[in-house]
Amino acid sequence: MARVTRRIRLGPAALNPFTLHPYEIAGQIATLDSVAEGRAFLGLAKGAWLDRLGIEEARPLTGLKEAVEIIRALLAGDEEGVAGERFTLMPGTKLSYQRTRDSVPLLIGTWGPETARWAGTVADEVKLGGSANPDLVPVAREWIANPAVRVVVGCVSVVDEDGDWARERARTAVEPYLGVVAHLDPTLDLRDGQQPPFERFCIAGTPEEVAARVVELWDAGVGRVELGTPQSRTTIGGVDLICERVLPLLGR
Repeated sequence: MARVTRRIRLGPAALNPFTLHPYEIAGQIATLDSVAEGRAFLGLAKGAWLDRLGIEEARPLTGLKEAVEIIRALLAGDEEGVAGERFTLMPGTKLSYQRTRDSVPLLIGTWGPETARWAGTVADEVKLGGSANPDLVPVAREWIANPAVRVVVGCVSVVDEDGDWARERARTAVEPYLGVVAHLDPTLDLRDGQQPPFERFCIAGTPEEVAARVVELWDAGVGRVELGTPQSRTTIGGVDLICERVLPLLGR
């Protein structure tokens, strides 16, 4: 993708430092930034379902903070080291990868007020992963407390000429995520056993309906909307529909 594009930013949103060590993350981002000639960005998040992998989930925010510190030091060529509680970088350690820039834009994915407040001091963007709820945006803005940090939403997305089929496909695709994120949305006030409104956690419908949902999120103050998988009946078909039918409706 880096070799056949010239303007778009490229990056993961988001990697998890508990399953991929910050040293590896820094090396991979440095390589991507080099190939993309300075167009890489990095997304980091604490992640979910770590207990299924037997990974310790204690002090996740501490680990995330230390990961950012290590990655930034490595990208900047700082060899002083980092002595953390979850991650350590010994003095003198440096990347064995070419560095194009001393830093890359940072995105932090979170639904938590404490993590969002910290992200407001270190990140360029904060992502509400798995949400398409415009009512959550002003709440997240209060958490972040920094108007210079952009709010990003990204979620399951399905676009098709048959809007009903798209919504049903999205309902199936978003189901595994609802157990993780639905109860974290304070605007829904869900009670025990209450089913969350699935449309608040995905974007689905015809090209016109999908474009309208994106505009609704922009109007709520979202800086960027990520239309995530499965996109449509096939990934290629979905990307084609987004590029050829949705983007022209957005006029940006």
